Amino acid sequence: MSPIAVGGPALFIGSDTPCVALVRPSIDPAQPEVREAAERAGVTPEEFAGPSDLWQLIADRTDGEGREIALSDLSDAEAADFADSLLAATAHPDSEFSLVLTVSAHDVLRLDGRPAGEGFAFVAAVVPPPSEGTPALEVEIGPQSVADLRAELEQFRRNLG
Repeated sequence: MSPIAVGGPALFIGSDTPCVALVRPSIDPAQPEVREAAERAGVTPEEFAGPSDLWQLIADRTDGEGREIALSDLSDAEAADFADSLLAATAHPDSEFSLVLTVSAHDVLRLDGRPAGEGFAFVAAVVPPPSEGTPALEVEIGPQSVADLRAELEQFRRNLG
């Protein structure tokens, strides 16, 4: 079976692992691969594809530790505001910065950036809601070029519409 194509806006800070990603995955239930997988699972293609409006925060470290947090209360406008803040912060390549993504009065992500070479290195603190009972996770992300990061942010903004 061919892989299922997943669309939707996605912002990746870091490349591969380690990274932090803010994503709103969208799967088209009309894809033949989705229909086949749904049939095998005994559900409708729409159930298999799931909602396409649910944001997720994903963090992965090189040691295999990771977190995935569903952000059901995050709006596209709030995701865009976070991207805009990061875009503004990276406009000053010699400055350190700290940004926070708050969802439902809970700081789920703190992103600290510092100049490194031709770009920025980051420490991301991912904090699941207390109701999950999962500890916070810090992810150190090596230097990412300013040009690549700003291109990623601009693509993310375009994908938001």
